[in-house]
Amino acid sequence: MLSKNLFQAVMTVTLLSLVACGQQTSMSGAGVLGSDAASAVYVAPGEYDEFYAFFSGGFSGQLAVYGLPSGRLFKVIPVFAVDAEKGYGFNEETKPLLNTSFGFIPWDDAHHPELSQTNGETDGRWIFINGNNTPRVARVDLSTFETVEIIEIPNSGGNHSSPFTTENTEYVVAGTRFGVPYPQQDVAIDSYAENFKGMLTFIKVDPETGEMSIAFQVLLPAFDYDLAHSGKGKSHGWTFFTSYNTEQQSTLLEVNASKNDKDFIAAVNWKEAERYLAEGKGHDMPSEYMHNIYSDRTHMATSHTRNSVKVLIPSECPGLVYFLPTPKSPHGVDVDPTGEYIVGNGKLSADLTVHSFTRMQEAIEASAFETEIEGIPVLKYEDVVGGVVEKAGLGPLHTEFDAKGNAYTTFFISSEVVKWKVGSWEVIDRAPTYYSVGHLMIPGGDSRNPEGKYLVALNKITKDRYLPTGPELCQSAQLFDISGEKMKLLSDFPTVGEPHYGQGISASRINSRKIFLIEENEHPYAAKGEKDARVERDGDIVHVYMTTIRSHFAPDNIEGIKVGDKVYFHVTNLEQDFDVPHGFAVMGATNAELLIMPGQTETLLWEPKKEGVFPFYCTDFCSALHQEMQGYVRVSSRSSNIALKWGLGDLPM
Repeated sequence: MLSKNLFQAVMTVTLLSLVACGQQTSMSGAGVLGSDAASAVYVAPGEYDEFYAFFSGGFSGQLAVYGLPSGRLFKVIPVFAVDAEKGYGFNEETKPLLNTSFGFIPWDDAHHPELSQTNGETDGRWIFINGNNTPRVARVDLSTFETVEIIEIPNSGGNHSSPFTTENTEYVVAGTRFGVPYPQQDVAIDSYAENFKGMLTFIKVDPETGEMSIAFQVLLPAFDYDLAHSGKGKSHGWTFFTSYNTEQQSTLLEVNASKNDKDFIAAVNWKEAERYLAEGKGHDMPSEYMHNIYSDRTHMATSHTRNSVKVLIPSECPGLVYFLPTPKSPHGVDVDPTGEYIVGNGKLSADLTVHSFTRMQEAIEASAFETEIEGIPVLKYEDVVGGVVEKAGLGPLHTEFDAKGNAYTTFFISSEVVKWKVGSWEVIDRAPTYYSVGHLMIPGGDSRNPEGKYLVALNKITKDRYLPTGPELCQSAQLFDISGEKMKLLSDFPTVGEPHYGQGISASRINSRKIFLIEENEHPYAAKGEKDARVERDGDIVHVYMTTIRSHFAPDNIEGIKVGDKVYFHVTNLEQDFDVPHGFAVMGATNAELLIMPGQTETLLWEPKKEGVFPFYCTDFCSALHQEMQGYVRVSSRSSNIALKWGLGDLPM
């Protein structure tokens, strides 16, 4: 027989689902596009979009770049997944980016892109994104729109509440979604409450280079830490993490983790953490993890094994962490542009609870604590609440803000975006989405200076919206105009993978690189001119120093390769004009092409398995004579005495 609490939890979920079905049906005719919607999203041929939008690819492990308001897809940036189009994860230069303490892992579940900020505003330098499955954080350089760094997160299981930045990108954070044994060890799963822990990680970001390093971790109870956002303005110096499963259960969480009336937001004072670290309170804990960095000078990534982290224990560091009670199963935690209000979205609550940073500080000063959990004070709920948006919708998930004092919250179950007033807590407007919206994005909507012109709803279900594509349907984004009092649906468009969260920024804030200067190329196997092109053998290892320029390779004929050799084609693109990449592929390669930008060097490993003459060619259309851009490599038997030679035209090189 179900316990009373268990029965109530099951009934709550059931009732919410039933009500949601009714609401969705009643809204089926709403949200009709206005007659001028087409002109509002039209970007004429040759003209540019006003904003870049970066959407996570979810289970694709990638990051997609769109233009707003057009919704045009510009690029898919491979991050945690190999990409044959660009050779990412296949070429020798980028393989090290995907190294982990578990080995080479060419996939992850990427959820939350987060732009770098300066003075609380997006600055267009970098965008970070989390790997959820094998805990990692990646940094993408927005001058090249390429992944340049990935750091593994130890002592974690499921890096979900990540990688949200502080207001000057002092840190990006990484909270464990799943409690795991600490230290990791072979223990019974039903010893969860005794042996499992949660861990919050603060990753320092170098203000000049963007390079990441784990500064410290905070050891917490084994709750599931879901999402995060850092304070700004008056709350700068704090980071807030939602949590659920405060029941610390390990099975059937849909019921067993829904018993408590309230879960918690963990408020972490990272400035206090810095003080405690300076005082020597951090414990050096053995923790193997990988740190992988790509250099634009060498055009190569390198992997570094790290062996320890600093861990702070809250019971030893008073004032480091406080728990704010929040209605059950909160998902998003979002801080308004002033830094005063912290919105906690309890998925199983019809109300939105908004905490006040000022009241939180007063409660801390007055020691207004309900209880203490593992040395962490639990603040009294009534002493920290700043307001409640009552009966706003069903299944609240995520909130962002405009520059006019308004907030916008997604409701997954009732499939809608609700606009409400910060401070008066009144609902101003609501707009249906199609369907089951997760996160939303307003350019700058989680910063001190939102650019509140557009809102994008990132939807989980798109049944009946597009042509069918078999059992798996595409996910979608829907674009709303929020410049007026009422939200207006302008358009929708399919997205790559399952978008979880997005970030938007004015195009004017991003300074894209056009070429790599050939004289700055420090790749150890670069050939900076055709005079440097050559082939060298060292045992069964062969290095081909190759150049490419419209419209030939140098060398384009190679002989003396043997079956079983490991042949490294190091291809340097000698072009110094914008938008003249070259590709390289050779018959029988078991990886992918190379896609080499002007001034760049990339390497393809080819291991010939049989004798013959095999063509190679340029895979990226580069000129009118692109088809003529080809060559041959002769492969002889392992026992052959054919000399190694190479050439271009009739001349040996």
